[in-house]
Amino acid sequence: MARTEYYDDPAAPVPNSLVVAASAAVIDEQGRLLLQRRVDNGLWAMPGGTMEMTESLPQAAVREVREETGYEVEVTGLVGTYTDARHVIAYRDGEVRRQFNVCFRARVVGGALAVSDESHEVDWFGPEEAAGLEMHHTQRLRVEHALGGGGAHAG
Repeated sequence: MARTEYYDDPAAPVPNSLVVAASAAVIDEQGRLLLQRRVDNGLWAMPGGTMEMTESLPQAAVREVREETGYEVEVTGLVGTYTDARHVIAYRDGEVRRQFNVCFRARVVGGALAVSDESHEVDWFGPEEAAGLEMHHTQRLRVEHALGGGGAHAG
């Protein structure tokens, strides 16, 4: 389903839902980050999505990585929490959401790289390569936090 992301835009539609979501910064031994180019907006992003009622946030991150990239991962830490009220996502079906996202650090423990129906491409990128990819401002912030190391971020 196509979506439009707004950031600090007075013309953005008013949110009608608040969604809890998890994403994962999967980093390999060479320090590269796993990213996908999303079908719904054409932008690069970390794998992630909405938490289901029957799972925890870390379980949601693991499931989303498996569904969107083919890899099995284990959560190893926390990148940060992202709750910026200026970020609004509008979907064609009328949902306009604010998202509460918890981004975890993770490492691959199995599986194989695979493109899903949610992604045009999936690949590994070093910090310089990732910096040149087209992605939403809020996603870029998470990527910078994930690749920059340090403690967990809140925003």
